[in-house]
Amino acid sequence: MKIGLIKETKTPVDNRVALTPEQVARMNSMYPESEIVVQSSDIRAYSDDEYRKAGVKVVEDINDCDVLFGIKEAKISSLISGKHYFFFGHIAKMQEYNRPLLQAFLHNNITFSDYEYLVDDNNVRLCAFGWWAGVVGVYYTLRGYGLKYKLFELPKPDIHFTLNDLLSNLKGIDLPVVKLLVTGKGRVSQGAQYVLKQIGANLIEESEYLSDNPVNVLSYYVANVEKLVSRKDGGDFDRKEFEEHPQYYKSDFMCWAKYTDILVSAHYWAPEAPVYLSKEDLRNCDNHIRMIGDVTCDIMGSIKSTIRPATHADPYYDYNPLTEKEDPLFTKEDDITVMAVDTCPNALPRDASNYFGEMLIPNVFEPLLKGEKIESGVIHKATIVEKGMLTERFGYLSEFSRGG
Repeated sequence: MKIGLIKETKTPVDNRVALTPEQVARMNSMYPESEIVVQSSDIRAYSDDEYRKAGVKVVEDINDCDVLFGIKEAKISSLISGKHYFFFGHIAKMQEYNRPLLQAFLHNNITFSDYEYLVDDNNVRLCAFGWWAGVVGVYYTLRGYGLKYKLFELPKPDIHFTLNDLLSNLKGIDLPVVKLLVTGKGRVSQGAQYVLKQIGANLIEESEYLSDNPVNVLSYYVANVEKLVSRKDGGDFDRKEFEEHPQYYKSDFMCWAKYTDILVSAHYWAPEAPVYLSKEDLRNCDNHIRMIGDVTCDIMGSIKSTIRPATHADPYYDYNPLTEKEDPLFTKEDDITVMAVDTCPNALPRDASNYFGEMLIPNVFEPLLKGEKIESGVIHKATIVEKGMLTERFGYLSEFSRGG
């Protein structure tokens, strides 16, 4: 088998990789009957020369590869008929903007496996960047708060930025003495909590958070979904019921917004679930939030001030709750500043890539290199299209793929 790491073609660019030079070299040494090569790229966090120095072949032409790995969606014009691709496809939730990509898979006899659906027997994701999104999300959010109120200036990450750099920078400033709410308890939230703990922020009790008592250090609370919603009929929260019938629930977010200065949104949200911060909530005089780090970046989703994604070059925009539109950044005191970078891990591309590769190796690369191919249970469950046909698990995409 011959495997290729493709160059990223999506705009804005993503400089993460599926495997680092050391990881590719390790796989090539362990499986000498196969080979992993790297398509030449000038945007990766790891340069072509770093791969060459590790003994990895760097090529322009990947037509002779059997399986191709990227990170974000490949341009349709770059797809090669009959190949097996792995990347984050953003099509399984019927994202309209990627319908042409799905159609291209079907029309070109392509097999496509989506990283997002690499799960174990308990449906827990095996390969994800979520923890790193939470880490970077907190950094960007605190950086934005410092800029908004002219309290401190944290450096913008560059391609060689590391987790140690991030923590060192945060430890070198006087942290704002405010209340910060982290939502969710999954990987994204865990990454956010890790940073807050490392920099000495104070985790406080719910009763202390939901009080008018002032804090004397950066203080935070972690609220999972059962703290954010309640049954419309006043009954008890039931997680299984909430997942199956979210329409039975309403948002209780305003009780938190009243005491929150900074919100780090790290929760999973589905369109059927309650909106946590509606447009009406955002202009409510009880809403104290003036900085939102929407790490999950659901556009016009659970938090209606997230009106568009941001970029690493320009991570922030100001939302005017009265006009419900964007204002020039940091110009109006009552505006809410939003951090909505949808590729936060890309700010720590080398660390995040190494972490991701170590998860891909046992769950994807080793099964492939052992000849298991799509028969691997994990890979099979993540495969949306097989040889130009929707798999049974993703058959619901049939009408969507036709434009219906």
